[in-house]
Amino acid sequence: MKKAFFLTAAFLFTMSFSFLSAENSFLSQAFKKSPLKDKADNRAVHQIQDSFNDVYNLYKDSIVYISTERTIKVNRFNPFMDDPMLREFFGYREKSPQVKKTRGLGTGFVLTSDGYICTNNHVVQNVDSVKVTIADKTYSAKIVGTDSFVDIALLKVDAGSIFKPVYMGDSNKVRVGDFVVAIGNPFGLDRTFTTGVVSGKGRKKLDGMDNVHIQTDASINPGNSGGPLINIDGEVIGVNRAIYSKSGGNIGIGFAIPINIALNSINELKKYGKVKRGYIGLVPSVLTDEYAKELGLKNKEGVIVGKLLKNGPAHKAGLEVGDVILEVDGTPVHSSSELISIVTKKKIGKTIKVLVYRDRERVNFWITVQERP
Repeated sequence: MKKAFFLTAAFLFTMSFSFLSAENSFLSQAFKKSPLKDKADNRAVHQIQDSFNDVYNLYKDSIVYISTERTIKVNRFNPFMDDPMLREFFGYREKSPQVKKTRGLGTGFVLTSDGYICTNNHVVQNVDSVKVTIADKTYSAKIVGTDSFVDIALLKVDAGSIFKPVYMGDSNKVRVGDFVVAIGNPFGLDRTFTTGVVSGKGRKKLDGMDNVHIQTDASINPGNSGGPLINIDGEVIGVNRAIYSKSGGNIGIGFAIPINIALNSINELKKYGKVKRGYIGLVPSVLTDEYAKELGLKNKEGVIVGKLLKNGPAHKAGLEVGDVILEVDGTPVHSSSELISIVTKKKIGKTIKVLVYRDRERVNFWITVQERP
């Protein structure tokens, strides 16, 4: 019986192979060698293709598939909840709220052989549990710390020094037009590889955040969040974060956090479990052209002090609501985001010199930077 089975299988295999390769097959013309295969002009293209293959093989076991679980309360409309008279009249007693579990997914990448992982804050924000799959093995992960300001999170898997870390690049050297690769888990399709170029640098005002981003046309979709943006040399130059889309799908405009910015947060999270940022206790406002002329400023420069925290660093230093901040330590300030960026990068406890325009005069104030609450 077994012999007959093997003979039948061998016969079918031989017949199928001979069908595909036979000279008299009706597909014989399609099995001829392509005239482009050995074309000398294609060698450069094949070298680029080989480079993409190399990047994938280098990173396929460093990409992390992240799945999360969160328990939420289900609120249903109930006329008794907001009307105390109805509750009393009908003797209503509130039942225990119903709950349901929601699941999310995202991407991350291995930072160290002992299991530190980088992803986005929004991938793991307010979740109850985090599971990660690395090289086809699944582990429980703990959240070491998160940074909502930059949208970075640091995870840790305790499984020994068995993981394959990525290779870091320098996002300051990124050029528009550079080839880039995104590897992630869009819609749960693990280790999906997409390519593109750097479409822009220094993009701001993304989802209300003032941090700069790298723009790319490499296909990024839901589930890619937290994955690496990689250059052709196999170096991580960004952390994929978001897309611009009205439909929710990719239209060729994706954004990544520059890796140099992400690493600042990662190092702080590893050291303190949070990111320590400076602040001076004020809320800046936009200075319009009309108000600048009214104040006697020749150009629309600086930002207005809109609010002051009582007994905060700026208030103690003597700043007042309505002052116009022109410079911080000699660096001109043109917008609220620039002021925040400058101050947050200052070391806690450092005294900074702030040039202020008040009553048509320029006055210097010295403010000691404190840690943002």
